[in-house]
Amino acid sequence: MIDREDARAIAGSVAGTEVGAFSTSLDARWMMAYSAALGVGDPRYYDTLAEHGPVAHPLFSVCYEWPAVLALRAKAVRESWALLGVHATHHVIIHRLPTAADRLLTRAQIIVVRPSRAGTLVVARLATVDRHGHPVTTTDYGSVYRGVATESEARVQIEPLVRPSPPAAAEPRWSAPVSVGPRASHVYSECARIWNPIHTDIAVARSAGLAGPILHGSATLALAVSQMIGQDLDGDPARVREIAVRFTGLVYMPSTFTVRGRGRAGDLLAFDAVDERGEPVLSDGVLRA
Repeated sequence: MIDREDARAIAGSVAGTEVGAFSTSLDARWMMAYSAALGVGDPRYYDTLAEHGPVAHPLFSVCYEWPAVLALRAKAVRESWALLGVHATHHVIIHRLPTAADRLLTRAQIIVVRPSRAGTLVVARLATVDRHGHPVTTTDYGSVYRGVATESEARVQIEPLVRPSPPAAAEPRWSAPVSVGPRASHVYSECARIWNPIHTDIAVARSAGLAGPILHGSATLALAVSQMIGQDLDGDPARVREIAVRFTGLVYMPSTFTVRGRGRAGDLLAFDAVDERGEPVLSDGVLRA
């Protein structure tokens, strides 16, 4: 963190900052609640009689990663800038889906700091393993701090995940509207155990320059991935191995956004999402199955 209280710049030297390992014990109740918050109805998400319990939604990793995200932010970025940070990019590799019996360990490290059009992009590597040290998920989580400059671009020796190129398509293969209720972010916050007042508190949202609370980026992505699973993967969440996307728009509540399946090549599926005005919400999405 920089020393001058009035300076409005993130030091490149925060690259390499790390926290963890954070221990998280999963349970069926949490996993089922997360799926329910997304409105998915497949019985596999709720089957406590199955050998390994309910199937985790492919985006459930954001739940157990959140404590590490908060700790890393607190260590590297000034507290007063917290509301200026927005989820900008997400890239997760699912080595295996977590189960209700798992106790996981998550470490986080800032691997990239660089200028962006809106401010400064900070990318964190989140590495989660099980109690035996076997990898479960690896995530590159990018946040842009709007209006905050950086003194210099910096990287550590850890390379960012290599993002698959979305297969091209002139027209969508399919499209599906997703309705977002007026209190969707309240439900998601409690079920995911991800608390950020910009999503639920109108006073905080207004102080950040927004018209009102916005849906979590991870919720928007999870809703889109649910559509991909239903449309392209025969409803089977266990087939998802990798997801990458850029967040390019805000989802207010209530509203409807539309997920579009785009190109398909081998095990790669491209997707994006637009709001009611046709403006992009999710861009350059790619899912590996």
